[in-house]
Amino acid sequence: MEIKELTVVYSEEQIQERVKELAVQINKDFEGKDLVVVCVLKGAFMFFSDLLKHLTVKPEIDFVRCASYGDSTNSSKTVSFTKDLEISIKGKHVLIVEDIVDTGHTISFLMSQLKARGAESLKLASVVEKVERREIDVVVDYPGFILEKGFIVGYGMDYAEKYRELGAIYEATVIE
Repeated sequence: MEIKELTVVYSEEQIQERVKELAVQINKDFEGKDLVVVCVLKGAFMFFSDLLKHLTVKPEIDFVRCASYGDSTNSSKTVSFTKDLEISIKGKHVLIVEDIVDTGHTISFLMSQLKARGAESLKLASVVEKVERREIDVVVDYPGFILEKGFIVGYGMDYAEKYRELGAIYEATVIE
């Protein structure tokens, strides 16, 4: 499979405006609270970086990386950590920052793991909430954009480790 064409779905300007709006809500919701913001690597790194620039709540930050084993466009239900947290979240409010919530398996795994570690609360921010392939009911507390369907790349999201650097989000037309 290769990408034949890219069509802008969300422009850089739209994304940056939405990030600022989400930050305002997050700042309000976590004012005066002990917050840890967790970036889900690799895809959320751009959203995470942009979001942090607008947070006034002075959070601790950490990173996780989860792997779901499957091919490039289909993930399986088996999820594991390939990079775990380095700081304790016990008794702290946790905001997970994700690039896309698709089937829900990865984020469901991550949330159950972090809840078991004693997080005071768990909230989820995702640049894109994609509903087409949802298999597990997951609440995205701070959705950037809701996408019904499509294969997207850019703004941290990839195809075969490419296209992450793009500032906008594109729908990819693929050829088999």
